[in-house]
Amino acid sequence: MLALAEASATGAQERQQRQPPRAAFAGRLTPIHAGAVDEDESTDLRYVVSGPRGYVRVLAGMVRANRPWRLVPGLSKALAAALATGAVATVNSTVWSLAEALSAPRLVIATVGSIALMIGWLIVDAELWHRSAENSPEARLRAKLYNASTIVTVGIGVLVCYAGLIGINLVWALFILNDRVFASMTRTPLDATGYLTLSWFVASIATVGGALGSGLESDEAIRAAAYSKREQERRNMLQNEE
Repeated sequence: MLALAEASATGAQERQQRQPPRAAFAGRLTPIHAGAVDEDESTDLRYVVSGPRGYVRVLAGMVRANRPWRLVPGLSKALAAALATGAVATVNSTVWSLAEALSAPRLVIATVGSIALMIGWLIVDAELWHRSAENSPEARLRAKLYNASTIVTVGIGVLVCYAGLIGINLVWALFILNDRVFASMTRTPLDATGYLTLSWFVASIATVGGALGSGLESDEAIRAAAYSKREQERRNMLQNEE
């Protein structure tokens, strides 16, 4: 069970007046409902979640509040490194040969590996992983939710970046590549499938370059890109309390 509370107010009478009708939140199929508040707590209203649906809704709300699509423009140095890596890889004949030789399962493995590397690097390098100093079940559950929201937030941002890299690399390949030179080096014609395969493979290479480039970003810049302002304040407050 995880509780989310509003700001404090004075007096039990004011607390009762401000508490909305329980029927508006509670129900047999409702994972989020109003919970009891002790007299000695400085809380006006408490919402309690229970069950998998409740935790999924809380997690979805935390991710939505972080606005993960802001991660790409927020990491300017990592994005510049990824674009530079992709531009160089697109005109490399060795990359052409590798892209043509790799099967679809290997391209998928390269995609998953590069994205996982980028996510792990950002979380570890910027110390985004939350570790609770408390051993209570609620503290452990809260830490799991925070870490899950971090993984999903960063993951969505990296996926958006990856999709953008495929599009940019495809446009760059259409502009710069010569089909006769490509065919002479790889012994395969440069058709639509060749363009897409090359752009896909180059996006994986560029993502690894972006992960290395993210090391030039400050931890504060990565946190600002990964978390909303409220989320940063909430995590800082939680760390100070612990």
